[in-house]
Amino acid sequence: MTGALRRYPVLIALCVAALFMVVPFVIVAVNAVKSPAEYSRHGPLSLPDGIHLDGLQDFWQRVDYGRKLLNSVLISGSVAILAVVVSVLNAYAIGIGRIKGRTWVLAFFVLANTLPQEALVYPLYYLSKQAGLYDTRIGVIIVFTVIQAAFGTYLLSSVLGRFPREIIEAARIDGANKWQVLWRIVVPVSRPTLGVLLVFFFVWTWNEFLLPLVMLVSNDNQTVSVALGVLQGQRLMDATMTSAAALLGVLPAVVFFLVFQRTLIRGLAAGAVK
Repeated sequence: MTGALRRYPVLIALCVAALFMVVPFVIVAVNAVKSPAEYSRHGPLSLPDGIHLDGLQDFWQRVDYGRKLLNSVLISGSVAILAVVVSVLNAYAIGIGRIKGRTWVLAFFVLANTLPQEALVYPLYYLSKQAGLYDTRIGVIIVFTVIQAAFGTYLLSSVLGRFPREIIEAARIDGANKWQVLWRIVVPVSRPTLGVLLVFFFVWTWNEFLLPLVMLVSNDNQTVSVALGVLQGQRLMDATMTSAAALLGVLPAVVFFLVFQRTLIRGLAAGAVK
């Protein structure tokens, strides 16, 4: 009975936190289906009299949302996959291979995670210009793959550093080489952690704004977040279209998160058990 009573404050706190996160999303969704006249007459907190999709349609056509969505999915998905692969390869060498200077290498990755993106804008702009990758999706994919892999390498190195050595030694005795140990033993065992990184990398890259704004100047290459910022800066949207833009901007990331929520929960649970 005492244990049950102790859980009630935690449950109440979680419900309040969930309410604070869900209410803004609901308000945005409600305002996205209002007409401008209805919004002006009743304000943002009133319920709509009907469903008006003019704001959604106008925003979709004005920014060519289909192309922007494709760009964001392509960039975020590619970065998530490539960053996980690079992180696994780096962490395997650092955590299990025990390369020389392991501490200094990890310190370098920690430093890379602490650098603000504002400090990277000009060097990346200059290097992308010199390499012919400026205003290309592949250039942004390479940049964010490196940035996300820095965090992934640091995290996985600590995880693989505690990987049971007996399993690896048994595989080597059975004749497995380093690549077979990696892909047939280390990766399957670490799959929950890799799933968590995949989800995080996708969502983080989807929400990026500064570097895509600087490196993707062509309208055909811009992402959803950049399109939202540019159109908002030009003051071409009313309140209902702004809500529609915010809804369309966050909805794909929410759908992706819901699709992979079991992967995320399994990964977090596996980390808690370890």
